[in-house]
Amino acid sequence: QVQLVESGGGLVQAGGSLRLSCAASGRTLSTYYMGWFRQAPGKERQFVAASSWSGGSTTYADSVKGRFTISRDNAKNTGYLQMNNLKPEDTAVYHCAAGPSIATMNQGLGSWGQGTQVTVSS
Repeated sequence: QVQLVESGGGLVQAGGSLRLSCAASGRTLSTYYMGWFRQAPGKERQFVAASSWSGGSTTYADSVKGRFTISRDNAKNTGYLQMNNLKPEDTAVYHCAAGPSIATMNQGLGSWGQGTQVTVSS
């Protein structure tokens, strides 16, 4: 199983940008789908974005489409989430995940990081 550690969260004003990183260890990330999910206080976990193992296919939640970009550097065993034009409603703990499919991750299965807090002030 792969171990994941997120970093790059923080406090930013609305309209600002952050880049989250997801460092993998234990196994190579290149054989897994990778995804980003978020959970705000009192709300259910929400899908944000996902990437195929090669990075050639990506999918996004409608709420972040055009603002967020998922990418990965398999040589560095690291995934990224570039977040631009952030909004207060993007405030949440962001988790990266890795699994054999997007469906697996959506079910909460696979490998998950501990999360990094993103707070967007208005």
